[in-house]
Amino acid sequence: MVKPQCHNASRELWGKLDSLVTVRALRWFFFATGVSFFLAASLHGMLSNGQRYALNFVDIDGHKLSTADGHVTVLVLATTADSEKAHAVGDRAPDFCLGNSRYRLITIIYFVKKHSAIGRKIATMLLRHRVNEEAKRLQARYDAKKIARDARSDIFTVMDFDGTALSQLGGQTGAANFHVFVFGENGELLQQWNDVPSAADLAAAIK
Repeated sequence: MVKPQCHNASRELWGKLDSLVTVRALRWFFFATGVSFFLAASLHGMLSNGQRYALNFVDIDGHKLSTADGHVTVLVLATTADSEKAHAVGDRAPDFCLGNSRYRLITIIYFVKKHSAIGRKIATMLLRHRVNEEAKRLQARYDAKKIARDARSDIFTVMDFDGTALSQLGGQTGAANFHVFVFGENGELLQQWNDVPSAADLAAAIK
């Protein structure tokens, strides 16, 4: 999610983190959760199209979310390695969804390995930074469409450290891969893909 121009800001963030943990601890964190934040296995077919699912999540801002609370929900299960795919799903959201409270995009990030309290804090700080940068990109799209709305309030990201969110999607702890689900207002699973859907397919599924 972080673009090249964000590297300086990221370096400043790491400078602040140096006062909290040792360089050795950070190196261990990267070894355990950096390049290998996630392991892959298929989720294809674990939820069935046409069935209703009232799945509940809490995002990093404390929002309580459900797939059956009256919103049309696009839910993305992504890994850090799949960040460009996650970007693509958001970029392919049709214009009629922008700033429209009927529609919602939720991104779930699942961590395979267990983490200490400090490890979770570091991961959360980094993700908040990335989400804020993503909000700037979305805000530019809002502004171009003359949508008077704070784009940050429309970004929902769930961090799954213990497999709670994954288990609701039918996955097994320790395994997750990129997947996109579309739920109707009553929680009916309308469509799902294990890759980035085309803009036309995504629009057709959420209408």
